Amino acid sequence: MIKLALVTDKPNLHIDYDMPPLLEACKQLSINADVCFWDDPSIDWAAYTAVLIRSPWDCIESLDEFFAWCDKVHALTCLLNVPSVARWGLNKLYLKDIAARGVPIIPSVFLAPDDAPEGYLADFLDANTDSHEFVVKPTIGSYSRGVKRFVRGGSEAALAHIRALQKRGSHVIIQPYITTIDTYGETDLTFFDNTFSHSIRKGAMLMADGTVNVPTPEFRQPREADAEEQAVALSALVASAEVLGLELPLLYGRVDVIRDYDGRPMIMEMEICEPSLNLPFRADSAMNLIKGVLKRIDRHLVDL
Repeated sequence: MIKLALVTDKPNLHIDYDMPPLLEACKQLSINADVCFWDDPSIDWAAYTAVLIRSPWDCIESLDEFFAWCDKVHALTCLLNVPSVARWGLNKLYLKDIAARGVPIIPSVFLAPDDAPEGYLADFLDANTDSHEFVVKPTIGSYSRGVKRFVRGGSEAALAHIRALQKRGSHVIIQPYITTIDTYGETDLTFFDNTFSHSIRKGAMLMADGTVNVPTPEFRQPREADAEEQAVALSALVASAEVLGLELPLLYGRVDVIRDYDGRPMIMEMEICEPSLNLPFRADSAMNLIKGVLKRIDRHLVDL
């Protein structure tokens, strides 16, 4: 019998709304599935036919340990997605890589920890005169930690925030605050093996007063992504596989898209390591993902 580890963490399991349908899909396919915490030292990962990364969202606080765990598990069994996806996909510097391959992203300026921010911010503001607000964020983070909105007249406060992020070793992104997210929202698209599965509308998370809304179910609504949104999202996943030199498409991924002021879709971010896939919004999505896992297991066994 196939043994599958569904990897999460103790603090966040209760808000992983994808886990119940995944467990049900495994049950229907007679797969022995266990919910496992990635940092549990008692687990024998080699005992599993495959290990599926699902919601170890606290890994962002212990990235070196998490990457070491990915390498360890990858050497023992079939880890999905592979370690290179985690290393690249958990750092939003990936936006620079996919933009270089022609994927439309939110206009972004990237600063290294040792870059002097004054000139970067001044150039950004000159290039984005139609933006009354802008966003400063670290390239690595979760739940909008370290993400702040600033008005154009708030350069000094923004510079102070940038310097604080750099001081702790963070790369930083500066982006315009695209106000279409306040009205149209963002469209989050889920793909399995580069095949579009389903999408949702998610409301704005970052408020002008600094409040960050938690993406609980009430912020999510069904939405059918149109052909343009699907094409842009797929281009981001294809570019990702190219950057990483992957032989196969990403098993799973979520791409978050917003509209610019001319209505054109562009990438806000991607989640290809441990994304919430919004599985409850399509009845057969969990089953489709697990069937994809079975195909990867077959290939892994052939390659051994």
